[in-house]
Amino acid sequence: MRSPEIIPSGLACGAEIRGLDLAVPGPVMAEALRQALREHLAVVIRGPVLDGAQLLAVAGLLGTPEGQGISVLTGEASGTSATDLVASSTAAPARPTGSLGGGAGIWQSDLAYRLRPCSIALLHARVLAADGGAVAFADQYRAHDTLAAELKARIEGRMLLHDESRDNEGRLREGHQDIRDPRESTGAQHRIVRTHTDTRRKALYLGRRRNAWVIGLPLDESEALLDALWAHATRPELQWRHAWQPGDTLLWDNRCLLYCHDAAAAGRELLRVQLRGEPPR
Repeated sequence: MRSPEIIPSGLACGAEIRGLDLAVPGPVMAEALRQALREHLAVVIRGPVLDGAQLLAVAGLLGTPEGQGISVLTGEASGTSATDLVASSTAAPARPTGSLGGGAGIWQSDLAYRLRPCSIALLHARVLAADGGAVAFADQYRAHDTLAAELKARIEGRMLLHDESRDNEGRLREGHQDIRDPRESTGAQHRIVRTHTDTRRKALYLGRRRNAWVIGLPLDESEALLDALWAHATRPELQWRHAWQPGDTLLWDNRCLLYCHDAAAAGRELLRVQLRGEPPR
């Protein structure tokens, strides 16, 4: 059997892996995925179209899968039934379903408002819309490493309060009050700079911009600092952009990347699995 080939994007992050059949998971696949994620942070494997059970089998090579049913009130995930993995099904523009929906997303790392955000996420394209829905990633290792010394000093040891009240398209979640003051957000608190569990590298960890607060700072100072950090963290030179093809499976390390997806026209169906993570340190 020929060894899988990793084709780097040539950009800050991102790669394609060739020579893997995700319908037949095994130890060679597991090692190839781990290596590619360590080196390139986000990877894509082209084809074939998978069902939910097959995607769960791939995810299980890398950790403990969690399904889509995340309670923002308890921070706990529901089961990982293969029927619960639809992340985006846009049967009509006005009726998006699933966690991604069909609208344009915002820059974010997933589930930062939880005590244990997911570690790795997988997204699989079963059916694609006629246009739209591309996804971009920004390398937060490089964001940290290239941060000005003055900004690094200002965030040293600082904690960020994250907001759980809105989804990844900015819509208010059911059961939550609209937050007017970021200091009243009810999500988890994490260090602005986290150390990756496996690589031991430092990365900016910003979650989402809306309603975040740098704990201990006056609100105006917190807002100005976060504006500066976000402007730096999402610079074009830190990004890799992926345009979907049917059967694509995209994996990314949620601990050291931000991502953002474009709006998609009607007709898209994506499946998603995430792996149970650890409290950021």
